[in-house]
Amino acid sequence: MAKSVCEENNFRTIFMQHAEGLRNFIYYKCGDLKQAEDISQDAFTKLWENCEKVVYEKAKSYLFTIANNTFLNQVKHSKVALKYRHQNVMSSKTHESPEFVLEEKEFRQKLLQAISALPEKQRVVFLMNRIDKLKYREIAEKLDISVKAVEKRMHNALKTLKEISDKL
Repeated sequence: MAKSVCEENNFRTIFMQHAEGLRNFIYYKCGDLKQAEDISQDAFTKLWENCEKVVYEKAKSYLFTIANNTFLNQVKHSKVALKYRHQNVMSSKTHESPEFVLEEKEFRQKLLQAISALPEKQRVVFLMNRIDKLKYREIAEKLDISVKAVEKRMHNALKTLKEISDKL
């Protein structure tokens, strides 16, 4: 009588014989050990789920085929995702003039310089509010200060930024 892949001892034997080789095969293809381990585990899961359909002597071939196909599908998916991201980046590019783009870049640099010129306490409150989108109450809790202190620091930060921008 032929061996059955569905028998737990037979499956364990297949696993012990081929797990490391299968993982290494995928690792050499993708260069990512975690991905290789995940794909290998998926291949063994599929072998177990389809154990009635797989002939014991063909288990190794089945595992390597499943793992290779899974890897190729992931590569294909990555290419599609990359292409989609690339298209979004390309479509999000402005159709503005080079002068406008240059002015915008210069403005960003000046803004970053102005923000970095703020006193530390004002800069922290300003960035927590404008970048992290925290409310004054949340900032006060995080910094262990009163809401009034946050309001004062923010007022001074905005006042300083306006003074700097008027000079530009």
